[in-house]
Amino acid sequence: YDGPFAETIGGSVALAVGGTVLVGALVSVSVTVLLARRCVRRFGGVTGDVYGACVELAFTTMLVVPALLLP
Repeated sequence: YDGPFAETIGGSVALAVGGTVLVGALVSVSVTVLLARRCVRRFGGVTGDVYGACVELAFTTMLVVPALLLP
């Protein structure tokens, strides 16, 4: 599209995608922190397995949340 509103449409799409990525990042960090706190309470600390689970959970959440929010 090369009309007079091309920049506006491109900016709107970038804002929509950027907003969903920001929400995905916030949810990802929140879920990871909750998992780490739960493991500290349950196990008395964290191990390498807990760190690995946090990484996998954050990565999966970061992919799923924006995919669910985009139209």
